[in-house]
Amino acid sequence: MPYLYDELRNYAKSDYYPFHMPGHKRRLGEFMNPIEADITEIEGFDNLHHAEGILKEAQERAAGVYGSANTYFLVNGSTAGILSAVSACTSIGGKILMARNCHKAVYHSVLIRELEAVYIYPQQEQGIGLNCGLRPEKIRELLITSPDIQAVIITSPSYDGVVSDVKKIADICHTYKKPLIVDEAHGAHFGFHPYFPENSIGKGADIVIHSLHKTLPAFTQTGLIHLNGGLVDKAKLERYLGIYQSSSPSYLLMAGVDQCIRMLEESGDRLFEEFVENLKAFRRKAADFQRVCLAGKAQLAGEKEVVDLDLSKLILYVKNGGMSGNELYEELLQHYHLQLEMAAGDYALALTSIGDSREGFDRLYQALADIDRRLSENDNVLKKMEKTEGKVDRETEEETDWEVMPVCRAMEKKMEPVLLENASGRIAGEFVYLYPPGIPLIVPGEKISREFVGNVIQYREKGFTLQGMQDYSGHFIEVLEQV
Repeated sequence: MPYLYDELRNYAKSDYYPFHMPGHKRRLGEFMNPIEADITEIEGFDNLHHAEGILKEAQERAAGVYGSANTYFLVNGSTAGILSAVSACTSIGGKILMARNCHKAVYHSVLIRELEAVYIYPQQEQGIGLNCGLRPEKIRELLITSPDIQAVIITSPSYDGVVSDVKKIADICHTYKKPLIVDEAHGAHFGFHPYFPENSIGKGADIVIHSLHKTLPAFTQTGLIHLNGGLVDKAKLERYLGIYQSSSPSYLLMAGVDQCIRMLEESGDRLFEEFVENLKAFRRKAADFQRVCLAGKAQLAGEKEVVDLDLSKLILYVKNGGMSGNELYEELLQHYHLQLEMAAGDYALALTSIGDSREGFDRLYQALADIDRRLSENDNVLKKMEKTEGKVDRETEEETDWEVMPVCRAMEKKMEPVLLENASGRIAGEFVYLYPPGIPLIVPGEKISREFVGNVIQYREKGFTLQGMQDYSGHFIEVLEQV
């Protein structure tokens, strides 16, 4: 059985190219020997949970770069930021308005705080099954009909780079004196070049959470949480950050965050200009493909409440069903040693950043050009798969009441495993996610539908990664015992 350390060393020497997070792409950024920098809270190096010196200055520097009133380092990922934000904005047993396509960390905060969740569903793009934007007026309607909602949390951009109208949503929230939390984990690079959208700080969000490591040169699990305006108690947010983050925050991770901010200050303009040039060149050449397609603003922006699209996210698909997303993902991995971020039913997603090289973009282009040529010559070169929409039907059925009881109550009930094929009509006792991106297909306390069962069986049979189920094989699901 190999050791993880040895496997990482071997992988680093291989020719596999990362079109996935973290954003440093294993090449951008200089760092000392990690052993030399691994310290604890010794004299002169401050304390993250009571920052008064160098860490206070580092966080203020980050706030200045992002244009935020207050910024805090996250060393337990955006997850810690989400848990802290929701806890600071709600009371135990309170109510929160949340997008149904939020990350599982939001659902965990609902569980921890014993919240009642009111859902707003993203619009749907029917071509390849993307979650699109949120309707601001639907948020207004829900705030009017449920005035006891204490906070609103949305995800923008989505995992695929879809941007909702955060400014309009923020204005609506503030009309009703409700704080808006934006999980902008995948948009830490927003605002540093006009080719990309403006970040949500500038659009009026009260709390914005960034995963630096997703799109910028920073170590995995590092991020930032920004606080603005007067609707959220600053001391309360700081208190929950102290609860959800490690009491021994890694100085390696914090130094990595500070180095990332330093790079943005000193070299950001040049790095982003080079990055945008590479992206534009790639997209321009990819437009000539006959079968392989690359989603863009012309296809999505302005439709289904999509106000913008993050063009650093390469949404790749084959038109007319010539290849599934999983087949395209596997073809690029096995034959070209290009590791993408994820595969969905009908598309594959490649993440790019300022850490990518021109050579990396060229390799991806050449691989896709090769695949496109073979598909154009003979549609049967690669085995076709039955088309899968890559989404759960309930996401489009806003008016259907799938929730039977709150998550926190369901998790306390006695449960039993049942064969997935026999689970329709039962009450789910566990989360089920496709990972990545970690958006729940079903939540404890929701009624299991035939559509859900059919989708999960398809995902299982086609090799997608299902998480949350105690049965790793995906054949059994935990449901509430019948009484």
